[in-house]
Amino acid sequence: QVQLVESGGGLVQAGDSLRLSCAASGRTFVFYTMGWFRQAPGKEREFVAAIGRSAGITRYADSVKGRFTISRDNAKNTVYLQMNSLKPEDTGVYYCAARNSQWVSFEVKGYDAWGQGTQVTVSS
Repeated sequence: QVQLVESGGGLVQAGDSLRLSCAASGRTFVFYTMGWFRQAPGKEREFVAAIGRSAGITRYADSVKGRFTISRDNAKNTVYLQMNSLKPEDTGVYYCAARNSQWVSFEVKGYDAWGQGTQVTVSS
């Protein structure tokens, strides 16, 4: 089972950028489809972005398209989420997730392993 550790969250102002990182343990990282989800206070966890095994496939929530970019470095066992033009509604805990499949999933239940989350707060 892969283990995930997120980093890079923080407090920023609207319009700023942040890059989240998710480091994965194990030698099988390349076999996992990776995703980012977020959860705002009082709300359900929601899909943000996902990337396939070879990075050839990426998917985004409509709310972040054009602003966020997901990428991965299989040599470093790391997946990234570059977040630009941040908005207050992007505030939440961001979770990295791994799915032992070649297919992208948009659902929480579609992922097999989760990180502990990193807080992102965007002030207006």
